[in-house]
Amino acid sequence: MKRRNFLSTAAFGSAATMLAAPALAQAQPTVTWRLTSSYPKSLETLYGISDHVSRRIAEVTDGGFQIQPFAAGELVPGLQALDAVSDGSVECAHTLGTYNIGKDPTWAFDTSLPFGMNTRQTTAWLLHGGGLDLINEFIAGANVRTIPSGNTGAQMGGWYRKQITSVEDLRGLKLRIAGLGGTILSRLGVVPQQIAGGDIYAALERGTIDAAEFSGPFDDEKLGFQRVAPHYYYPGWWEGTANVGLYINLDAWNALPAHYKAALETVCTEALTHCVAKYDNGNPEALMRLIAAGAQVQAFPDDVLAAAFAESRKLYAEYAEGNENFRKIYEHWSAYWQKQQQWLRVAELPYDYFTSGQVGR
Repeated sequence: MKRRNFLSTAAFGSAATMLAAPALAQAQPTVTWRLTSSYPKSLETLYGISDHVSRRIAEVTDGGFQIQPFAAGELVPGLQALDAVSDGSVECAHTLGTYNIGKDPTWAFDTSLPFGMNTRQTTAWLLHGGGLDLINEFIAGANVRTIPSGNTGAQMGGWYRKQITSVEDLRGLKLRIAGLGGTILSRLGVVPQQIAGGDIYAALERGTIDAAEFSGPFDDEKLGFQRVAPHYYYPGWWEGTANVGLYINLDAWNALPAHYKAALETVCTEALTHCVAKYDNGNPEALMRLIAAGAQVQAFPDDVLAAAFAESRKLYAEYAEGNENFRKIYEHWSAYWQKQQQWLRVAELPYDYFTSGQVGR
């Protein structure tokens, strides 16, 4: 009797498995996307997040969801990645919202605001503080949405042919800089230049520009700026963090099954963690190598930082007054920034300040 029951159960189980297989295949459609990056392959971390997302999404969907990554210039120029996603030329892109501030400065919130929050604070605002919802509501007008998927952490202040000793030294300086930092510095006399990452060195070497900022030591070392502009300044106050979004065409996103959407969000969060960790791991040794190669590491003078901070807040107030999109997100962002600074002063900042002072003791 037991044997008959076992055989019946086994037969039923086999039939259920056979029935489930076609249903599973139907729920696991084949989706193929193209991803264009704003970065060259030589920047193994910033371009690397595209490789990471592409590899991992294929793994977690058992090959059902394939994303093919392309470096800057292979499909479209690096600074046109967002436009390509918006018009549907490609399904997604790894890029910075700040590359789009010429259309509306509100795009900057997805990357960073000068003298804004650090990487952990920004991630908290995006993922738990309501920031990402506000950004996606705004950028839906361009037929895109975004998922945080990479971050450089706090950046350096760039490479200069000559020393910066005061605000006066900024006047007439041709500086490669992206985002609102360029707008702020233009109010202090700088002539900002927006140049894609792969083209910066040539412009600096030819003297087309006097200085260039890009990222931090791990990336800057690969681009070789120290060979033509030895003065390496900090901090990069215009990007105390730089969130790299995976920008997705809304039509392509809406066509995805729910489990593919969840998988992509999970993989992007993983890529974000790996990107930050890779920079934190690579920047210290890269900085030491740059110094050995002749880089002169210097802090911006206090009057430069104070003047730039004052201009940043004036600029944001002007934008908020004349731009409803900017005002809506800025009010939310500003309140969150204030709250985060209060906490930072209590635990994180004193701890970091003290322990960093103990090196070598």
